[in-house]
Amino acid sequence: MPRIYISLGSNIDREANTREGVRALAEIFGELELSSVYESEAVGFEGDAFYNMVIACDVTDDVHTVNRILRDIEDENGRDRSGPKFSSRTLDLDLLLYDDLILNELGLRLPREEILHNAFVLWPLAEIAPELTHPEAGKSNADLWQAFDKTKESLKPVEFEF
Repeated sequence: MPRIYISLGSNIDREANTREGVRALAEIFGELELSSVYESEAVGFEGDAFYNMVIACDVTDDVHTVNRILRDIEDENGRDRSGPKFSSRTLDLDLLLYDDLILNELGLRLPREEILHNAFVLWPLAEIAPELTHPEAGKSNADLWQAFDKTKESLKPVEFEF
């Protein structure tokens, strides 16, 4: 059964939307492994701070079905796609990894590039899957996080109960 990793982010009613995103994922996929929740500044635009986390689970669906399910959950939670790419979001669910699949088609790129570029993705991913090897970089998430320039983004864990 493929294992997937999903990045969850929200900066609009972020506590409620983070909880609802996790609830919806659990309802569809079953048992989830959750990272800590982290607070980060908006990246690429001026906006309220985000809550971010990474979620892992095993799936029976193919990669495109999983990606569609994530978009549907976003839409059900008020995701507005009419604005610019970098803007505030009720809920942002990005498929980071689908096993070790490397894919670039139909608007879906795996592994997701943000893993290597954003602390709010890499830190929680390294937390729940430190030994997992990035399919393209060939290094573990723990090694990638250790080498990451932590001065370029403000990121801190927050107390959060589900």
